[in-house]
Amino acid sequence: MASPLDRVFGALADPTRRALLARLEAEDGISVSELARPLPISLPAVMKHLDVLEEAGLVARRKTGRVVACRLTAAPMEDAMAWLSRYQRFWSESLDRLAAAVEQQESDR
Repeated sequence: MASPLDRVFGALADPTRRALLARLEAEDGISVSELARPLPISLPAVMKHLDVLEEAGLVARRKTGRVVACRLTAAPMEDAMAWLSRYQRFWSESLDRLAAAVEQQESDR
């Protein structure tokens, strides 16, 4: 069974799902049909993408009558950002050491 972090990164790996999330960021509470309208894929394909996003905890759906509305739930992305930030520190420190070494080499000339 995949961990929550694995599900988030798996969901974010697909460009269509990232497009859906970007649209939800701009228009929270949008219906599935409105969400699907600009995409070059079928409504059933959009529903499958939404299933993956919902399983990752990135999207919540609410049905009112016949209309299903979606909204972004960003908390799982915060966990992913926290995981990535550890590596950001690593690369920042590595690049700082490289810059210091280059500066030292230039001043030794």
